[in-house]
Amino acid sequence: MRFLSPAKINLHLEVLEKRPDGYHEVQTLLKRVDLSDEMEVHPGGQGIRLILEGEEVPPGMENLACRAASIFCRETGIPEDLEIRIRKRIPVAAGLGGGSSNAASVLAALNDLFRTGLNSHALMGMGAKLGADIPFFIFQRPALAKGKGERLTAVSMPEGLGFLLLVPPFRISTSWSYETFDRLTGGKRKTGTPLRDSYSTLADLLEVLKNDLEIPALSRYPEIGRMKEALLRQGARGALMSGSGPVTFGIFPSREKAEEARRKLVLPRDWKAEICCGL
Repeated sequence: MRFLSPAKINLHLEVLEKRPDGYHEVQTLLKRVDLSDEMEVHPGGQGIRLILEGEEVPPGMENLACRAASIFCRETGIPEDLEIRIRKRIPVAAGLGGGSSNAASVLAALNDLFRTGLNSHALMGMGAKLGADIPFFIFQRPALAKGKGERLTAVSMPEGLGFLLLVPPFRISTSWSYETFDRLTGGKRKTGTPLRDSYSTLADLLEVLKNDLEIPALSRYPEIGRMKEALLRQGARGALMSGSGPVTFGIFPSREKAEEARRKLVLPRDWKAEICCGL
């Protein structure tokens, strides 16, 4: 079975107080985009095996996709004899949720492949045991996520937007990002900005464009801020870092406008650009 595993961007991310379980309370607006890894799952053989192409990711059972397959097999009684192939296009450790998307895609694929008939709520419950972003990828709609990211509300957003993603040569650890945010800010905020379940225009979205995790990222990598400014100079209506970073994106009224900006934009050495649309 072959399938695509899409990335996500955060259009709003606020970090609230730290929870007893070590996670932070967050509220974030999430949208999937059509920058995707290519994946395959094949039953048979012995054990859960992972074959990778592209950027290096955690191997074997350290990988979220393999752990998702294992929990699915244990909870459904299916033998843990599978081969998973991942052709990586989503940058790793970049704030785009690639590992979480791979895990969610494996859960959905195995549910189809073995005709186990689990509903999305059951699959999201499995995913939540492995990572905070995994339920969102099973949800498959733009969403407002709260709690540690697992409490989801569908949100309507405008269609047809183009996104120009800028990928630097460095990566940012999620744990470092949250720890540094706490150190720099105190990390005690209990409530966030009131957010709606409908943003009918791009102008509506721009009003809530925000990412608290830019605070730690910019303290170490000020070039992220410079690239946000470069995106705005090339016509982006807004620019933001996604998740814990470091990928930064510009929002455009259409894919064509994003492509036009890419042609004009001069990237620093070893930076890359990806153009995508929302799903």
